[in-house]
Amino acid sequence: MSGELNIRDKNINTYTSPELALEISLVLTEKIASKNLTVIELIALGRQPYTNWIGNLSTKDTDVINDSIAKVDLQDLKHKKCYELSDGQMQRVMIARALAQDTSIMLLDEPTTHLDLYHKANILKLLKSIAYTTKKTILFTTHEIELAIQLCDKMLLINGKDNPFGQPCELIEQKHFENLFPSDIIQFDSKTRSFRLK
Repeated sequence: MSGELNIRDKNINTYTSPELALEISLVLTEKIASKNLTVIELIALGRQPYTNWIGNLSTKDTDVINDSIAKVDLQDLKHKKCYELSDGQMQRVMIARALAQDTSIMLLDEPTTHLDLYHKANILKLLKSIAYTTKKTILFTTHEIELAIQLCDKMLLINGKDNPFGQPCELIEQKHFENLFPSDIIQFDSKTRSFRLK
């Protein structure tokens, strides 16, 4: 791989860590270090780039935290300990923490891992809603291709060759999904936008 990554016309390598924390928030699949925190305490950590060295929260910080909790619909859970949450609830908490960081770009690594179909769809619909209501750029990796086709504005297919990029309908028209898997095992149906075993 090669190339250059720029944010606001500035090479990412020229950003300091604190500067980068104001531009990009991140949601990973790894477990958090301490699940003994409450939901609101964990989400409040997203404000770290804006607080002083003691970590005192201003009125604005509190407002942003509460707004993030509301957007992800966690009001009823905000005082629960993180160890009491289901995987789906915990993923919403991590998204709320990234929202509280208030960056223009949110990166998520496999946000639907370990979730059942209902919660997978719920998380992806939530991300789409956040992108539209907050005007943030949300970029995530996923193996949930059929759900991504339905919910994403644009997709980058990592196929190891030309790695096509575009709107799902364009990628379907250009028959890129047909070549993702061996055709003797899995076929893509462009009418139903789904894969099926052959």
